[in-house]
Amino acid sequence: MTRAARRVDRRYRLLCLTPIPAILIALWLGAELAHWSDAVALWHGSDSPFAQLLLTWRLPRVLAAFCVGACLGLAGVIFQGVFRNPLAEPYLLGSAPGAAVGAAIALLVPLPLALALSLPLLAFAGAWGATLLVLLITRLTRINDTSGLLLAGIAVAALLGAVRSLLLLALSDETVNLQVVLSWTLGGIHTPDFAALGLLGLLTLLALLAARRLAHGLDLLGFGDQVAYSMGLRPRRFINLALLLAAAITALAVSWGGLVGFVGLVAPHAVRWLLGPTHQRLIVASALVSGALLALLDGLARSLLPPAEIPLGLLTALLGAPFFIVLLTRTRPAP
Repeated sequence: MTRAARRVDRRYRLLCLTPIPAILIALWLGAELAHWSDAVALWHGSDSPFAQLLLTWRLPRVLAAFCVGACLGLAGVIFQGVFRNPLAEPYLLGSAPGAAVGAAIALLVPLPLALALSLPLLAFAGAWGATLLVLLITRLTRINDTSGLLLAGIAVAALLGAVRSLLLLALSDETVNLQVVLSWTLGGIHTPDFAALGLLGLLTLLALLAARRLAHGLDLLGFGDQVAYSMGLRPRRFINLALLLAAAITALAVSWGGLVGFVGLVAPHAVRWLLGPTHQRLIVASALVSGALLALLDGLARSLLPPAEIPLGLLTALLGAPFFIVLLTRTRPAP
C-alpha cells in the first residue's frame, strides 16, 4: 500500500468514527445542558425526571436526526455521482421540495390510504417526479453544463414551493394541519418512539446497503457514458435506477425531517475532497458524516434560543448557502 493510500485509509477510519462524538455532544445539548452525572444516573437505572427525559425524548431525537442526515448524505452522493456534478444535492435539484409537496398533499387532502402509508408514498412520488422534471427540462433545452442544471433545479424547486404554498392557502383549516405542514417547510426532526426509531434505523441501513450496490456503476459513470457502456454498464438503465433510489432515500429523509437543505451537498463534497472520487468508501463516509453533522445542528437548534427551538432548516441554510457560493465560484470555468 502506497503512502497516499495509507493516508486515505486513515482518513476513512477517522471519518467513520465521527458519529460517536457527534451523538454524545448532541445528547449533551438542549434547552437544559446535560451533565455527566445524568448519564451515570441513567446508566444505573435512575428514574429522575431529567434522566428519563434523556432516555425517552433526547436520545430518540438525536438518533432520528442522525438517520435523516445519513439519508440526505446518501441521496447527495448518488445525485453527485449520477450527474457528475459536485453541486448536485436533493434540495437544489428539486427532489426534496417535491417530496415536501407530496407530504403536504398527504397531510391536507383526505385520502383513502392511512396517513402513515400515504405520506411516505406521496413524498417518494413527489421527489422522483421533481427529479425527472429537472432531467426533462435539461434534455428538452439541451442543457449539458453545471450552471444550466442548477438553474433548472432551482426553477423547479421554486415552482414546487409555490405549489406547496397554494396548497396551504387552499386546503389548510388553520388547525394542526397548517402547523404540521409548516414544520415540514422549515425543517425539524420529529421525535419518534423506540418502535418508530427502529423502523427508521432499519430503513436507513437498507438505504446504505442499496447505495453501496451502486458504487461501481457510479465510478464507471465518472469516465463518461461511452466508456461506461464499453465496460459493461448500461448508463440509461443504471441512471434511472440510481435516481429511483435517491428519490426514495430523499422521501424517507423528508418524511422525518422536513425540508433540510444543503446537508446532502456539504458533507459528501467534503468527504470526496478527503477520500477521493471512488464511491465504495465515499458512500459510507458521506452517510456517517452527514448524520453526525445533522445531529450536531439539531442539538444547536434546541440549545441556542431556549426554551424556543430554531427550525433546523434555517441552521442548515446558514451553513450550506455560503459553502455553496464558495463551491460555485470554484467550479465555474474561467472566462
